[in-house]
Amino acid sequence: MIKLAVGAVSAALLLGGSTGVPQVGGCAMFPADNPWNTRVDSLPVASNSDAIIATIGTGIGLHPDFGSGTWQGGPIGIPYDVVTTAIKKSTVSFDYASESDPGPYPIPSKPHIEYSSDHHELIVDATSCTLYELYALQKTKRGWHAGSGAIWSLGSNALRPEGWTSADAAGLQILPGLARYDEVAAGEIDHALRFTVQHTRRAYVYPARHYASSLTDPNLPPMGLRLRLKASFDTSGFPPQARVVLEALKRYGMMVADNGSNWYISGAPDSRWSNDDLHTLGLVKGSNFEVVDPSSIHP
Repeated sequence: MIKLAVGAVSAALLLGGSTGVPQVGGCAMFPADNPWNTRVDSLPVASNSDAIIATIGTGIGLHPDFGSGTWQGGPIGIPYDVVTTAIKKSTVSFDYASESDPGPYPIPSKPHIEYSSDHHELIVDATSCTLYELYALQKTKRGWHAGSGAIWSLGSNALRPEGWTSADAAGLQILPGLARYDEVAAGEIDHALRFTVQHTRRAYVYPARHYASSLTDPNLPPMGLRLRLKASFDTSGFPPQARVVLEALKRYGMMVADNGSNWYISGAPDSRWSNDDLHTLGLVKGSNFEVVDPSSIHP
């Protein structure tokens, strides 16, 4: 068992307590039976789980790609904006127009665009409960331009068309897969998390709709694959913020959403994150995870 110092925390943070379907801006983050909101702790393990974990890295530690403060001059994590229908919508041109929703998009005057190279912009219209997500967004002399974009009704489980990307390589939504501080402060994350791996397979499984690889090794993870922290892993010695994240990874797991660094889980930046707490997640290794049988996850 890993022993770590745990400071004084609220009863909610120690004991947890379901907050129901996750919400942002007063809007439910998709229906309760959406894949992001579905528990996987009782589902069977994939027959090639060990082989898939080995390709990602058994000895590599989990890495929170979010936190407080800044890194290389920008916030750590993927931010998001909450707007209303009062925001004037803008036309956006796309690199991948054939796989993007044309919009227009309610981009605020000072959007919180992700600082990293992906430059994601995530927007919740709290009036209509619509999610807008853009990849590689930038303002040009001709107006807004992005790599790709997707628009989602938060009241629907509808997927992207077969073979389409979204603002994420897997054709998934991004915002419902982020760890958000308010959830942790309430004591429980009630949804799966988004994470990246360096090498994915030229395949995808439900609910993903798109692949971004030419590799065909059957032991490489396809986009959309669900992993979970093993039930036997003892989280009791971890500090409060890390412990809530780990318990979510036991119950809801995490989905392969994009190519990137191995075992990087995504979250929204917030000044209230304790980076010291979050860095203890690195003590959790790839060998502590298992792959959920994809055939057990279906509409």
